[in-house]
Amino acid sequence: MNQSATSLVESAYEQIRRRILDNVWPPGHNALEHEVAADLGMSRTPVREALMRLQNEGLLEVIPRHGVRVLPVSGVDMQEIYQVLTALECMAAELLAARKPGVKELAPLVDATKAMGKALKADDLDAWAVADERFHQDLLDLAGNRHLRATVLNYWDRTHRARMFSLRLRPKPVNSTKEHMQMVERLLAGDAEGAARVTRAHRERARHELVAIFERFKLAQM
Repeated sequence: MNQSATSLVESAYEQIRRRILDNVWPPGHNALEHEVAADLGMSRTPVREALMRLQNEGLLEVIPRHGVRVLPVSGVDMQEIYQVLTALECMAAELLAARKPGVKELAPLVDATKAMGKALKADDLDAWAVADERFHQDLLDLAGNRHLRATVLNYWDRTHRARMFSLRLRPKPVNSTKEHMQMVERLLAGDAEGAARVTRAHRERARHELVAIFERFKLAQM
């Protein structure tokens, strides 16, 4: 595949993926391949390859001769995915803390946390979600394990959809800013065990809140 064709596939992949993650295409959304191609202004070949890639990542299902369907996320899915994410992010925190990072290296985490606080003061939950996601991505980047990062980001796609869907159904996320700063404190102290403990508590609280929404609104999936 030449560079131009590769770029088209990547562009189709990113555009379709973003529509799924931001619930522009909600769970259960159906579309024919030629409709997707026309919508993106592309031929069907790069779109088809992008759709197969997204199917492999568990975001949609390609149904021969019937197009594609965006796959839902169930309460059980979220329980299991959060268990995986919690374990891997705790490992990332331990790896980073063990290096005894300095203030300069951890500045991206502090900046993201400050942005979260600013967004909450402005009652801008969308901006809060962007800053919160940036904190967790920076944590993974700083941990320095490429395979761990890739694994987490694969699962993250599905949690992002559920988080965006439930953003205004959950309690105002005032605790996250405090918990992020507690993580930074443990990282600066080189306290691997403490950093993992704070990370675990942070993720488990988020999991409980999300699962509670499934139960409160009697959702089978989202």
